[in-house]
Amino acid sequence: MQSLTRIASDQVDSDLALRFSLSLLRKGPLLPLQMNESGLQQVAVPDQGEWPWCLMDDVRRETGVEIEPVLVPRDAIMLELNRVFDMASASAEQMLENMQDVGDLGREIEELSDLLDSENEAPVIRLVNTLITQALKERASDIHIEPFENKVLVRFRVDGVLHTVVSPPKAVQSAITGRIKVMAALDIAEKKRPQDGRFQVRIAGRDVDVRVSLLPTACGERVVMRLLDRGSRVLSLKELGMSDAELNGMKKAISSPHGIVLLTGPTGSGKTTTLYAALMNIDRQNCNVLTIEDPIEYQLDGVGQMQVQPKIGVTFAAGLRSILRQDPDVVMVGEIRDLETAEIAVQASLTGHLVFSTLHTNDALSAIVRLQDMGIEPYLIASSLVMVQAQRLVRNLCPDCKKSRELDGSDIKALSLSNDAIKEGDEVYDAVGCNRCMNTGYHGRIGVYESILVSDVMRQAIHDGKGLPTLRKLAAKEQMYTLRQDGVRHVKAGITSIDEVLRVSRMDYEVVEA
Repeated sequence: MQSLTRIASDQVDSDLALRFSLSLLRKGPLLPLQMNESGLQQVAVPDQGEWPWCLMDDVRRETGVEIEPVLVPRDAIMLELNRVFDMASASAEQMLENMQDVGDLGREIEELSDLLDSENEAPVIRLVNTLITQALKERASDIHIEPFENKVLVRFRVDGVLHTVVSPPKAVQSAITGRIKVMAALDIAEKKRPQDGRFQVRIAGRDVDVRVSLLPTACGERVVMRLLDRGSRVLSLKELGMSDAELNGMKKAISSPHGIVLLTGPTGSGKTTTLYAALMNIDRQNCNVLTIEDPIEYQLDGVGQMQVQPKIGVTFAAGLRSILRQDPDVVMVGEIRDLETAEIAVQASLTGHLVFSTLHTNDALSAIVRLQDMGIEPYLIASSLVMVQAQRLVRNLCPDCKKSRELDGSDIKALSLSNDAIKEGDEVYDAVGCNRCMNTGYHGRIGVYESILVSDVMRQAIHDGKGLPTLRKLAAKEQMYTLRQDGVRHVKAGITSIDEVLRVSRMDYEVVEA
């Protein structure tokens, strides 16, 4: 029996698919493909779970030929179903061409219904639905609606980079913003203050949480929608792109009976994904694992997850204080933002709890200085810290169009590496661009890491209040790889490009005597 990881557009029998209703095909789901050379009608069915034999009987009756099932991941079938049917295949640009009436903001959705079934709604409702559907189809993490003096730009953030999708007429700006406010249960009349909200939609049977942020500007309200696909699978530590040494270090930190494991990096660098992967490696059957997050991005089996709600006084500090009264073994704090949260986390680690959390610093060792700046005493940091890991996300080269070449001297100079991790003449790859990757040359992302397990020598230096130069010198002796050095590992493997590594990392630290 044949199996596929994804479905190409030319493999689908669109004419046959359109003979059935979208709701019927989604029940399986199943999707008619082209006949094979033997004259059998191929039908894509999920590669997990029971096959929808009753639905395939419908296909058999319609075609009058025998059926050959083809195993395909469920998500791949659903996405291709969306493409075949008009609502899913329509782009925002096509929708704007057909829009005439933009005055009707429509009604507030009282119950969760699939966006693909709302094709008879008002034009502006269909436009917003299409933007969300198209964003999910193109793997976007955020939708930006940006007003300017004479135009409006809609941009998607795909693989961490913004791409302009469409430029609606200035006349529809208020209608689009108003519709999003209705969906997020925000104040439509309020246009001078920032507002935050959220709503949930269903697209092709997949539940998607949408976080909305509105910011007043001189040219109107700027809207950013963060898309969180609740059906996405939590990645394992092995899938995050860590080297063997980094993976072993993380597993060692996770197995510690107590202490603090810190992840650092800017917003959107994958810290939460790494934290979730770490929690999934813990024995949740015999441990009480609790988290306090803002927001809860994925539901984890066997983990008690608590949402920050500042409006009613549930801050990270207040939530963490309550969690510690629930007899936890492992605690995850979404972010250490202030001294109060930092102090509670440190005390929790010193009283027998393993604490995971994040900080916003540019590199791993700066987290130690950041805790000191918050007001945590060096001896407490030295006693509690188990591991610090900085991370970034680099885009994967598209496997269908990447182009190989030999490394030259200018690349070596640009990388400014202090070792011989990569040499002139080594084979590397550059981005080109094709239809599969939307002509960006990249498809998907992988992590680069800079991690340090706190050794006894490092612990003593922290206890003594040593500065960053001394800590970096000690880390270099303990063979800590910088973000750039770890990124070069992916360059040599043909996973990413030199340009991507340069984009997300600074040059190697210059180690000096303290």
